[in-house]
Amino acid sequence: MKKQPVLITNAARSQSDQLRTRQIRYVAMMSVRAGCLILGAVLVSIRPPLLPLWLILCAVGMVFLPWAAVLIANDRPPKSRAHPAATPAVNQQRVLEPEAAEMIKQRTIDVEP
Repeated sequence: MKKQPVLITNAARSQSDQLRTRQIRYVAMMSVRAGCLILGAVLVSIRPPLLPLWLILCAVGMVFLPWAAVLIANDRPPKSRAHPAATPAVNQQRVLEPEAAEMIKQRTIDVEP
């Protein structure tokens, strides 16, 4: 039995790992959609009992799955409480006194001697 490595950090998964996982989910769901299309064609050719019901189920799968696949593929893991989302920039701005604001406007950085 293969041992799993011990997790020693609480860092989030890398962006490339998250993207790869979302791509796999998307391809899997679109494969199921293609399966619904193929199943619908096979059902029409063999004409089983309750054919309209089976065709409706296949059609619902072909219409619903692309929408769900895009939503799931674009979804990212939720932010944890340990790493909350940054507060909006509007709330981070401080009000400066007029003298400090004037000093910032006049500050220049010259790199040439």
